[in-house]
Amino acid sequence: MANEILRKAFLAHVGQTSPSPMMIEVERAEGVFFYTPEGKPYYDLVAGVSVSNVGHANPAVVKAVQEQAAKYMHVMVYGEMVERPQVEYATRIASLLPGDIDSVYFLSTGAEAVEGALKLAKRYTARREIISMRRAYHGSTHGAMTLMGSPEGEEWKGAFRPLMPDVRSIEFNDFGQLSEITERTACVIAEPVQGEAGVRPPKEGYLAALRKRCDEVGALLIFDEIQTGFGRTGEMFASLKYGITPDIVCMAKSLGGGMPLGAFAARREVMNTLTHNPVLGHITTFGGHPVCCAAGLAALDYLEQNNIVGQVEAKGALYEELLSDHPAVCEIRRSGLLLAVELGTSERMFRMMELFAEKGIMSDWFLFCDTAFRISPPLVISEEEIRDSVRIIRDCLDQLA
Repeated sequence: MANEILRKAFLAHVGQTSPSPMMIEVERAEGVFFYTPEGKPYYDLVAGVSVSNVGHANPAVVKAVQEQAAKYMHVMVYGEMVERPQVEYATRIASLLPGDIDSVYFLSTGAEAVEGALKLAKRYTARREIISMRRAYHGSTHGAMTLMGSPEGEEWKGAFRPLMPDVRSIEFNDFGQLSEITERTACVIAEPVQGEAGVRPPKEGYLAALRKRCDEVGALLIFDEIQTGFGRTGEMFASLKYGITPDIVCMAKSLGGGMPLGAFAARREVMNTLTHNPVLGHITTFGGHPVCCAAGLAALDYLEQNNIVGQVEAKGALYEELLSDHPAVCEIRRSGLLLAVELGTSERMFRMMELFAEKGIMSDWFLFCDTAFRISPPLVISEEEIRDSVRIIRDCLDQLA
């Protein structure tokens, strides 16, 4: 299709998520760049929202996908057949997770991982109440959407009520509200670093206090590491960075090395409750697809063999150092290579999006913070590429009205 015909077909036949899609056509992608059919390069400072941690078209991941696709793809619904990519990847993930978490249940997306984790918590505790954090984002399926804490969440979920009952939200980093977690609570779900709230790291001692309160009342603690997992914060998992072991971990995004893959993980004794009363307590057709697991395992190998995660903190600090002195920047919030550059108003932020599109930068804002733009590039970005992308960002900042 010619470019214009392709764009018209995109609008006519591909289900849309907003009235104003970006409409940038991607011809190819490599490393930290993607390119339009006209050859215009864009620095990808979103990485598919922390998906492409090892960069686009990483040769090791491409090779793994090709080799596994030639052996077998889908054979049977998840959990019935012994498939080497699933087993090897689950074993490796279990070796990296905190504490005694040793059982990984593969799915296809992050929202599915959250849904499975909520079911597991209810099944294990025989309780109904779920507590989430305000300004949290855990997905757009009905259950995950319910977890969007008010007041900001109402804009996103109000039109889809009724949603899941017995869900309440508390304020992240508010020690005083931890008392709202009680013996009725099946689980508390939290991002160790709030992403769509505009990169809000935990206050000193908060996650430890949250862990302690869950233990006191017998509630399970779920960490949503869908954005933060696999090196984004400078450790393989943010739970390791902040020294807290949850009961359940949700993963997706970079889990598949660029392929669609999600998972939730827990101790075997907890996970096994999904196998009986009822049997098949949670099932999926394409979860843990062997090609996706092969891709994810190759990406993990690449991260470890090249010490990519060990370089993340310095790279994030370099972005912060090179941007924090610009007069248009109000604040930079950061955990590893996940940054929110605060501009103070949504008008200034949306103007930055226009300037970025012109100059060849891919960034975006946050669902619950439209006054800041995101910097979360592939973790493989080089110092030279950081400095060059900052040059373009500062040029755009100079042009802000």
